[in-house]
Amino acid sequence: MRGKNLKIRLLIGLAIVAFAFFKKCSQQEKNPYTGRTQTITMTPDQEIAIGLQSAPQMARQHGGLHPDNRWQALVDNVGNKLVNNSIAKQTPYKYEFHLLADPNTINAFALPGGQIFITYALFSKLESEDQLAGVLGHEIGHVLGKHSAERIGETEFWRTVSTGASVGADMGGLVNGIGQQTLLKNGRGDELESDELGVKFMIDAGYDPEALIGVMQILKAAAGPNRVPEFQSTHPDPENRIEKIKEAIRKYKNAS
Repeated sequence: MRGKNLKIRLLIGLAIVAFAFFKKCSQQEKNPYTGRTQTITMTPDQEIAIGLQSAPQMARQHGGLHPDNRWQALVDNVGNKLVNNSIAKQTPYKYEFHLLADPNTINAFALPGGQIFITYALFSKLESEDQLAGVLGHEIGHVLGKHSAERIGETEFWRTVSTGASVGADMGGLVNGIGQQTLLKNGRGDELESDELGVKFMIDAGYDPEALIGVMQILKAAAGPNRVPEFQSTHPDPENRIEKIKEAIRKYKNAS
């Protein structure tokens, strides 16, 4: 009887796993802006809605918006110049740029659908408008690359596979671990893809793409000698990113 129950569990587990792979195949689509095939489970309108819904909470976590309207206007001007002079303008996303008051956390990030943030801690370390364009161009790249939407799609897939493995053979923990590793690798790839897109946006908008190398040097200096080794981080090491940025600069300057 026990063997029969185990067989039934295995069959159910395999069915769940098979469903997960079938569903993932049906949700594969080619990103029209990058040419990369991704697992996407939501529409652009849903991405925009998630970003708008999450934006106030993200701002609160970083001390709210910065009170200086002049600096916010600079962020808006640079961000909009990048959008209006690149393929970002052809996307359905609604780009909005926010300067956060946080004086301690050196960071910039993008939510699905076009909500883009930079902390004052990072903004204050930038040495030129071109460097600001590098940061914002990189974040626009995350939106256009549908990285958050892809991460949500991959997470849903691994969650279903994990359920099937748990039912079939009590291997949910192992499969979850494989899923997390896969997501970690994708995270690094996202950063490099966004760096390359950022370079293209900067060139298209008339900014000096070499300034993005300066941003990497600022991030490296800010992290100090105790920065996390690359294999333990979702972000590639700044030195590796600099090499890829140089490649992208050569690629797009030769194309123009």
